Amino acid sequence: MIEVDKDVAAPARPQKWYKILYVQVIFAIIIGILLGHFKPEIGEAMKPLGDGFIKLVKMIIAPVIFLTVTSGIAAMSDLKKVGRVTGKAMIYFLTFSTLALIIGMIVSHIVQPGAGMNIDPKSLDGGAVAQYVTKAHDSTVTGFLMNIIPTTLVSPFVTGDILQVLFVAVLFGIALAMVGPKAKPVLDLINAVTTPVFRLVAMLMKFAPIGAFGAMAFTIGKYGIESVVNLAMLVGTFYATSILFVLVVLGGVARYNGFSIIRLVRYIREELLLVLGTSSSEAALPTLMQKMERAGCSKSVVGLVVPTGYSFNLDGTNIYMTMAALFIAQACNIPLSLGDQILLLLVAMLSSKGAAGVTGAGFITLAATLSVVPTVPVAGMALILGVDRFMSECRALTNLVGNATASIVVARWEGELDKEQLDRAMAGEVMTDPVATPPASLTPASGSAH
Repeated sequence: MIEVDKDVAAPARPQKWYKILYVQVIFAIIIGILLGHFKPEIGEAMKPLGDGFIKLVKMIIAPVIFLTVTSGIAAMSDLKKVGRVTGKAMIYFLTFSTLALIIGMIVSHIVQPGAGMNIDPKSLDGGAVAQYVTKAHDSTVTGFLMNIIPTTLVSPFVTGDILQVLFVAVLFGIALAMVGPKAKPVLDLINAVTTPVFRLVAMLMKFAPIGAFGAMAFTIGKYGIESVVNLAMLVGTFYATSILFVLVVLGGVARYNGFSIIRLVRYIREELLLVLGTSSSEAALPTLMQKMERAGCSKSVVGLVVPTGYSFNLDGTNIYMTMAALFIAQACNIPLSLGDQILLLLVAMLSSKGAAGVTGAGFITLAATLSVVPTVPVAGMALILGVDRFMSECRALTNLVGNATASIVVARWEGELDKEQLDRAMAGEVMTDPVATPPASLTPASGSAH
C-alpha cells in the first residue's frame, strides 16, 4: 500500500499573509529596488546579504542531491531504469534546448534589436570581458568531460559542483542497489539523515527575503534602472521571447501531458520569486526538488532529472545566447551568412552543455561560443555587459520553469507520476511553503511508492 504523508494529504493550513514566504520575498524585492534607486551607495553595500544567502543555499545543495539521488536509485529493483530515465531526460533536454536556441535566432532576425547602433568593432574594449573569455576556456566539452569526474569520492561535497555530486550519488546508489539486503543499514542511515537535512533547508529559507533584498538593492544600486534604457530593445525582446517560450512551447508540452503551465508556475511561485530576487536558480534547487516530489513525481525521477537539468536543460540561457550573439552582429553591422548562423547554432548547442556548473554560465557560455565563431567579435560582449545582470534573472526564471516541466514530463513517460497527487498540487491543495520534513517519497516506508 502507498503511505501518504499527513502533511501532503492535508490542505495547506491558513497562514497570516505577512508570514507567507513569497509575500515576504515580494516586499523584500520592492524595498531593495527602492533603496538601490534612491540610495545607490547604500544599495551597493547590501551585496553581502545576497551573496551570503546564496552561499548558505549552495552549502546544502550537495547533501540534498546526494541523499535524494542515492536513496532513490538504491530503492530501484531494476538498474536499467536509471539508464532509461537518464536517456529520456537527455532526449527531452536536447530537444527543447535546441528549440530554444532556434527560437532566439528567429526572433532576433524578426525584431533586429541591434540594428541601427552602427558600432565600430575596433572601438570595443575587449578588456571588460577578458575575465569571461578566460573562464570560457574551461567550458569546452573536453573540459566538461574531465571536470565531471571528481578528484576523490568526497571532494564534490567540498567544491559544491552539482554534476560531480550527481556523478558520485548515481555511482553510490547503483553500488547500494547491487549489494542488496546488506546495504539496508546504510540506506536506513541515509533516510534518517534526510529528515534533519530538510529541516535545515526550511531553516535557511527563512533568510530568503533578506537575500532577495540584498541582491536586488545591489543590482539597482550598482547598475541603475537607467542602464536598461539604452539597451531596452534587447532586454525587452529577450523577456518577451522567454515568456512566449514558457506559455506557448512549455505550455503546449504541459497541456499534452495533462497539466497547466500557468498552474505549475503558481505552484512554484516561491522558488520563482527567490530566483527573481537573487538572479540564481541554484537558490531554489533544494525546495524545487522537494515540491516536484510533493506534486507526485517519484524521488528517483526528480533526483535524476532536476539536478541534471540545471546543467543540460537551460532554455532561458539558450534563448539568450543566440539572441545576444545576433544582437552584437547587428550592432556592429556584421552580416552573417547562413553557414555562419548554422555554425553559431551548433557551437552554442555544445558550449551550453560544456559550461555546465560554471558560475555566471550565461555570459561565460556566450564568450565560449563567440570564441569559436570568429565572425562575431568577442569584444562585442562589452555592449551587453551593463544589462546582463537584468537578463540573468529572466534566464534563471525560464530555466527553473523548464526544469520543473521536465521533471513532470519524464515522470509521466516513465510511469512514475501520481496524477491524482499532481492535480491536487496544481489545484493548490498540497502544502507549498518550505517544510521541515522531507516529502513522503523520501521516507523509508514509501521509498518506491510511486
